[in-house]
Amino acid sequence: MNEQEKFPTTLHARAEAMGLRRRAVWRKGIGLVLTYAVLLAILIFAVFPFLWTLAIAITDKKAAGISIYDFPRSLLPPAVTLGNFVEVFEKLRLGKYLLNSVVITGLTVAGTLIVSALAAYPLARLRFPGKNLIFGAIIATLVLPTETSFIVNVLTLNKLHLLGTYWGVVLPIVATAFGIFLMRQAYLAIPSTLMEAARIDGASEMQILWRIMIPLSRPSLTALGIFTLVGTWNAYFWPSVALLTNEELLPLSVAILKLKGQFNYDTFNVAAGAILMMIPVLLVFLLAQRLFMRGLEGAVKG
Repeated sequence: MNEQEKFPTTLHARAEAMGLRRRAVWRKGIGLVLTYAVLLAILIFAVFPFLWTLAIAITDKKAAGISIYDFPRSLLPPAVTLGNFVEVFEKLRLGKYLLNSVVITGLTVAGTLIVSALAAYPLARLRFPGKNLIFGAIIATLVLPTETSFIVNVLTLNKLHLLGTYWGVVLPIVATAFGIFLMRQAYLAIPSTLMEAARIDGASEMQILWRIMIPLSRPSLTALGIFTLVGTWNAYFWPSVALLTNEELLPLSVAILKLKGQFNYDTFNVAAGAILMMIPVLLVFLLAQRLFMRGLEGAVKG
């Protein structure tokens, strides 16, 4: 084949390659547009309730003609005030309930991290009969709603005289299937050669757990801690049941409904209380979000 015969073929190949590249760029562009559209929709659904609650919380309830359901005008209050937050502090004795939330959340986070770290280690790294069966049974409890066990928990706590105490709220919820699963996956991602070297040096299993596994699993521990903190801080059902006989120990998430009167519902004060309740969780997440994401990545890889 001479050069003149090769030239059209080369042009055709180049044109075909350029067409393929254009189609690839077009498909990539469409994919990016769809991806950002979905992410934007998720962002709107996630952020909009917070923005609306914030708008209600800073709205002067004495402003004439304002209604929280008058959207979108309610997102731009005609008169901004911090008076609703002041009323929450005065009516609710916020400091006492905030302290209760801190104590209950702190005990629950610490207990969950300890129980999950200890329970996950033998399921991940030790060999014993029935290990997979036990782990499967633990994971199976994830499909059960937590409310299904509250009657048994209440009866048990009543016999132990723990109803109406901090421990009555904390003890039934520190052992979680999700926490054990997350830590097990983190342990599986750690090279077994480190454990073998430690055993050769005479380290016990507890020393291996404390000096090798837990330090290397710190991101997963952080992720589990944040999950537990958010869930416990915002919990309503179980604290309201366990502390039914002692309202002085109610956390903020339950006590905030005391802003609701018997025959009226002060939406502005409730919104202000909800914003105050969100702030600690948002601060913790913003400060620890990098470790949180690393913990989730480690769990997926494991």
